[in-house]
Amino acid sequence: MARYWRAAARTLFGGCVFLAITGSWLIVQPPELLRVGSSYAAKIVCSNVFLARRDPAVVLEDVQAPGHPLLRLMRQSVDYSEMTVTASLLGLFAPGYAAYREGFGCTSVPDGDVLAAREGVAEVSLPKVAPEPADLAWPEGGGGNADPRIASILDDPALLGPGVRGVVVIHDGQLVGERYGDGFSADTPLLGWSLTKTVNAALVGRLMQQGRLSPAQAGLFPEWQADARAKITVADLLAMQSGLAFDEDYGDVTDVTRMLFLEPNMARFAASFPLAANPGEKFNYSSGTAILLSHVFMNALGDRWQALSYPATALFAPLGMRSAVMETDETGIFAGSSYMYATARDWARFAQLLLNDGQWKGVRLLPEGFVKAMGTPTSVSDGAYSHAQSWIHGPGDVPNAQYGLPQDTFWMLGHDGQAIALIPSRNLAVVRLGLTPAALRYRPQELLKRIVDTLDRGADRGA
Repeated sequence: MARYWRAAARTLFGGCVFLAITGSWLIVQPPELLRVGSSYAAKIVCSNVFLARRDPAVVLEDVQAPGHPLLRLMRQSVDYSEMTVTASLLGLFAPGYAAYREGFGCTSVPDGDVLAAREGVAEVSLPKVAPEPADLAWPEGGGGNADPRIASILDDPALLGPGVRGVVVIHDGQLVGERYGDGFSADTPLLGWSLTKTVNAALVGRLMQQGRLSPAQAGLFPEWQADARAKITVADLLAMQSGLAFDEDYGDVTDVTRMLFLEPNMARFAASFPLAANPGEKFNYSSGTAILLSHVFMNALGDRWQALSYPATALFAPLGMRSAVMETDETGIFAGSSYMYATARDWARFAQLLLNDGQWKGVRLLPEGFVKAMGTPTSVSDGAYSHAQSWIHGPGDVPNAQYGLPQDTFWMLGHDGQAIALIPSRNLAVVRLGLTPAALRYRPQELLKRIVDTLDRGADRGA
């Protein structure tokens, strides 16, 4: 019996030593995968609590959506007075930080320097837009012109898909239908993920319209001047054919997850990659490329404070996008790859700008031909991607013809089921936002096809 107790004591002691060493290791030098997970959790909770005004306990659903088992072990702490969020494994290990800044949403703070993150966007004056008037029709106000045929389509849960949070249908410049998931409304700002890339491209287009940027402009960053990267043009970045090596896989610690959650200066990180192909010769979908475009348009403006206010003054205010917020990295460079929040109606206002060929109330905001470039496929992408940060193929990389959709259909697409379909020939846009991981295999093309067929039948009868 004594021998048994001695063996048990040794086993217990060994286990305690192992746990102590493991715990110390996790505290002193946590694996990068844990840091990515905690930083991701902190960022998502922060934006949804302080920007979208959601309950942090409910937001854990968003955090866990990617399905990685480690995310289920993340615990968050929300400091409402300081407007910060800390997330960590089991509430103890590998802490990640995020901080809210008025007008600029939340940013990951990988180095923990919240003060520096706030100073990066301090004292920037953004235009104030009056609340959405309920008595005016969209897009000037919040009133709609509901089409009962569209309403019957939006009543079908299978067509809206799992995890739907907001759907808005725009036809001939009118809001003809909308639906919201439980806990969400027309006033809830929703994350667009990579829908942000197309808005980011439009900001580049605004500067082209003003003559301050050119598609052929090269020599974009000082660190590129000594090698072949100096030949990369703005047009190459817009078409995702820069030739830069960048890994967009979200499954582990890769280039994209490191950039979004471990790098205080995302643009510097994205600019550090070497060429894997000659500029213009190979398509490579890359969030790093979109971050570089953010830096390009901010550099073109020169003045930092003017650059930080540019999305609001040049795009959001003219369109009446009252809820729209494009977030930055810790250093104050816009995260134009991923982080824009807006209500479904405001996402639809941007879509209407594209249906208007870049004009709004008679004023041209985007250069002639810019929206056409968004709907024109590049040869190096095998017809899947456009010349201006949008998709030709729909979700699942499926050609539109397979669903019988009009030839001019193109898409804005984002992580976890964000989709905006645009069909200029039908003057139609369908915004569908939600929490719908790709593994669920939901395809909004079926919703879009049903809407198109219904409107076409109505047009035939009218004729």
